[in-house]
Amino acid sequence: MTHTLALNWKDRLRASGIHLGISLLIATLAAGLVFALWYPYPYREISGGRELFLIIVAVDVVLGPLITLAVFNRSKPRGELVRDLGIVGLIQLAALIYGLWTVSVARPVHLVFEFDRLRVIHAIDVPEEMLSQAPPGVSAMPLTGPTLLAVRSFRDAGEEATATLVALQGLHLSARPDLWQGYEQARPRVLVAAKPAGELKRRFPKQVVEIDEAIAQSGRPESALKYLPVAARKSFWTALLDAESAEIRGFIPLDSF
Repeated sequence: MTHTLALNWKDRLRASGIHLGISLLIATLAAGLVFALWYPYPYREISGGRELFLIIVAVDVVLGPLITLAVFNRSKPRGELVRDLGIVGLIQLAALIYGLWTVSVARPVHLVFEFDRLRVIHAIDVPEEMLSQAPPGVSAMPLTGPTLLAVRSFRDAGEEATATLVALQGLHLSARPDLWQGYEQARPRVLVAAKPAGELKRRFPKQVVEIDEAIAQSGRPESALKYLPVAARKSFWTALLDAESAEIRGFIPLDSF
């Protein structure tokens, strides 16, 4: 009896271990999708993608093998065992699909210049009824990572007043497709709004090391860089920009508002 129980548990642990290995492989592939496409650096940090994905995957990876450990028993008829394991697999797959859908809905889709800052816009931020108002050539919901856009200048005082009123009600200007334009078109305004990168070290003397590291990684000398604050879902960062082209050259985990 004791020998039979030992063999039964050995079989269960082996089956659970195999299931765990398969689950980890699938989780690794899902991580490639999430972090390589939807949440590239620094969005996995400033948009909360890393924490959200790890919570979902941790639950999913643990859930399947634990259920397998509970239901696996070679004494069951083969058909019943296959049915039970199939149900476990379907439950786990459904949980993973729901989790990836949740991560997808929360993914960053655009980094938008908004007058004096850059704002990260997520898929859930953009009103569905306004998606068709995106300008030609702009994908409202890209699946390959955030694109760089800008809020265009208002056409008249009436449009500005209306947009400001809507913004006060919670809809950021940057989340409105009807106000988007290509980042290149806003380059002169970006460069006027941006400030010299050297100013960061004067404002934040305790973060000089981090600032110097980011400047070095940008591939540009300090004198050839400017900065803009970045507003994100869970934190505020700083973007380093080329002082001539307005091209983004790097990010610093620093609130420069």
